[in-house]
Amino acid sequence: MRILLVDDTATERMIIASYLKKMGHEVITGENGEQAITAFIKNQPDLILLDVIMPVMDGHEAARKIRSLGTDDEWIPIIFLSAKTKASDIAAGIDAGGDDYLTKPVDQTVLTAKMQAMQRIAAMRQRLIDVTLQFDMVNRELSRLINVDGLTGIANRRYLNQHLNREMERSERSKAPLTVIMADIDHFKAYNDHYGHLAGDDCLKLIASTLQKQFKRPADFAARYGGEEFCIVLPETDLRGGKHLAEQLRVAVKTLEITQAPTVSEENITMSLGVASCSGEKPCLVKNLLYRADQALYQAKQAGRDHVKIDTN
Repeated sequence: MRILLVDDTATERMIIASYLKKMGHEVITGENGEQAITAFIKNQPDLILLDVIMPVMDGHEAARKIRSLGTDDEWIPIIFLSAKTKASDIAAGIDAGGDDYLTKPVDQTVLTAKMQAMQRIAAMRQRLIDVTLQFDMVNRELSRLINVDGLTGIANRRYLNQHLNREMERSERSKAPLTVIMADIDHFKAYNDHYGHLAGDDCLKLIASTLQKQFKRPADFAARYGGEEFCIVLPETDLRGGKHLAEQLRVAVKTLEITQAPTVSEENITMSLGVASCSGEKPCLVKNLLYRADQALYQAKQAGRDHVKIDTN
């Protein structure tokens, strides 16, 4: 273990440190409470041996300050060293944040036994920390998976709803426009039926990746809305800016030159897009914004597909 030993008596420090080093521990020393705090912050020991009566700052006050710097997850055992053995003295040490007591002069056999016990505690603490870190990593991964579409790797509809609500609130606070693009792959059913579901899945993944590559700002956001339909959220973007990006997306998909099913007149896969916007100057409901974008998408389909239409309401 890395042990912080703090005692104002040089002889005591030397003797105890020699015992600890013989046991194979790393020892950091200090002479008073202030040095104890500084060494604790700098070295993050596994255990602290702390004299009670010291100049500048006594052991009890140093222990209280050390406890105030850490959290329950970072609990470091503190053993007080003192010649005082009354029940009230021991109780005062525990109340100050100590975990155990060693009577001075320190007996080597007792010290060895205490260190063995504390080493077991330190090992258990480290295992607990490792498990907690693994648990946090698993939780973060689960949170990510809950919000991600399993096929395309972009956000799913569940996360889209949360994200869009947050962006709408931000838009209303900042009075900035918010634009949504609804995009749908044209004749995707025919493509899927002709080439099979695996090819259809590959097509969806490629198009999702292509959509994201067109974004120039970190705030721009794409989600799979369902089936072959995607939703793009553009904060601080007006209708004109949304239409411009929608045209870029339409061209990018067409440029992929994914061969369409022979039952369709178009040679390659295309995409139709509808654009709607809220100014931020007046209340705007998320469901209404999505509905208007969806209606614009319907108009793009009616116009012959491979088009971009904007909401004019």
